[in-house]
Amino acid sequence: MTDELQNTSVTSNPASDAAWWTSAVVYQIYPRSFADSNGDGIGDIGGIRSHLDYLAELGVDVIWLSPIYPSPQHDNGYDIRDYENIDPVFGDLDQFDALLAEVHDRGMKLVMDLVVNHTSDEHPWFIESASSTDNPKRDWYWWRTPGANGTPPNAWVSAFSGPAWTMDATTGEYYLHLFAAQQPDLNWENPEVRQAVYAMMRSWLDRGVDGFRMDVINLIAKRIELIDGDERGEGLGFTMGPQIHDFMAEMHREVFAGREGNFLTVGEMPGVSVEEAALFTDPARKELDMVFQFEHVSLDSGESKFDPLERDLPALKKNLAKWQYGLAATGWNSLYLDNHDQPRLVSRFGNDAEFRYESATLWALVLHLQRGTPYVYQGEEIGMTNVRFGSIEDYRDIESINHYREAVDEFDRSPASVLEGVYARGRDNARTPMQWDDTEHAGFTAGTPWIAVNPNYPVLNVLADRKSHRSVFDFYQRLIELRHSDPVVALGDFELLEPDHPQLFAFTRQRDGVTLTVVANASDEPLSEALPPQLTAGDLVLSNYPVSDELVLRPWEARLYRTR
Repeated sequence: MTDELQNTSVTSNPASDAAWWTSAVVYQIYPRSFADSNGDGIGDIGGIRSHLDYLAELGVDVIWLSPIYPSPQHDNGYDIRDYENIDPVFGDLDQFDALLAEVHDRGMKLVMDLVVNHTSDEHPWFIESASSTDNPKRDWYWWRTPGANGTPPNAWVSAFSGPAWTMDATTGEYYLHLFAAQQPDLNWENPEVRQAVYAMMRSWLDRGVDGFRMDVINLIAKRIELIDGDERGEGLGFTMGPQIHDFMAEMHREVFAGREGNFLTVGEMPGVSVEEAALFTDPARKELDMVFQFEHVSLDSGESKFDPLERDLPALKKNLAKWQYGLAATGWNSLYLDNHDQPRLVSRFGNDAEFRYESATLWALVLHLQRGTPYVYQGEEIGMTNVRFGSIEDYRDIESINHYREAVDEFDRSPASVLEGVYARGRDNARTPMQWDDTEHAGFTAGTPWIAVNPNYPVLNVLADRKSHRSVFDFYQRLIELRHSDPVVALGDFELLEPDHPQLFAFTRQRDGVTLTVVANASDEPLSEALPPQLTAGDLVLSNYPVSDELVLRPWEARLYRTR
């Protein structure tokens, strides 16, 4: 332990009657970019297996795998052709079973990505559905006749640019896709669809999987009146219908009720409110354990995600606190600042150059000391950064590519200005290969990687970080240990301090007479004033700078104090 990782001993344990995931930490693997074992340039199951000891040493409790099912890969696996198999690019079911056993042998759990708002247009269900208007599976998807002059049924647009409806030449009708045209939406109003999905979920649980992260799960409930009503919808069709709670409760009954095991269910829910999240995650309602919400990662965007705004720290603090307070009595938070859909947190919220270590560890402390289950995205634990490729041709993400083409070709924006938005917010920032060492391609592959490695890999990699006296990995490791051992971290009450301060992020967690206080200077400048004595009372548990009695925080300095 370095002199920057000060700690006092912790002997207590989280309350035994609390759900297991209140003291757990989840690690998200984006398999395509994690580690390649066969030299084809694409990460795979073998690569994941080779690094399980690394994850066990970090201390995480759950591994969440982004999709590894057979897929045409229009959206990097979120367009699924077969829900009950493994894409050969990643391996096969025997290799998956070996991975699952090895994860369990290390005391960790494995959660699969569940993508059931839509399938691939190559899924057998959709092929049947599109074959004729009277096919038995026609109503498994959203088909509608053209409007006047052949127009789409409504004015919804796809999240990936362009209309959310595509004309099918075979039957002369439109099908709905809230995302890419190759991702037609399933019709959850049809009970046959729901039962087919539940059967698939049960098959994975029977195999030993420990739960699901559910992709855009609230969008399965459509606002039908915006499709068929007099006032047709426009914009993104992301307003969920009221039937969503019935769907989630039914899913719990059909898939999880009465089944032995400690499972995890987390629903990704664009646009969900605090009040709605409290309903979804109320244990008495038996719907979900926790949700992913997007409010805090939408505050620094203008007209679109590719129109970045400067970070507003008071707004971010207040928004995070709103969710802490809103789910304090009932429900549970998912804690994250980046994932496979978000840019790297140290580039977005911190300083990825001069203060990369300091800002990476500051945000780690701020996030992990809140009430909820933290999610670590691969590479976050070593402070990986955004990438700036020279051309749109270097990018692979369908969202970024479609945005660029639409902005340049249809709206006549300059390529350079559009690329600036991609640099700041594009999803490929999070999808460049994991940087393991300073060898060619960062030790990710012996072949040619499917997307180029971030050029900073010779100095920013796992091997270099682990050798450093300023190791981001070591800091994350200590935070995870704290959540496992200290009931205040897992279950303590949250109170935001100094909500309007432009630099200081401070809050307390309290339980059973113990107070933990986080003070963090989220800026490139020293704090302009000394901290009040009450914020630095007690024992210093953790800091990302060498020990100091100074009450003025240095740039990106973060401290954790304990008072009994």
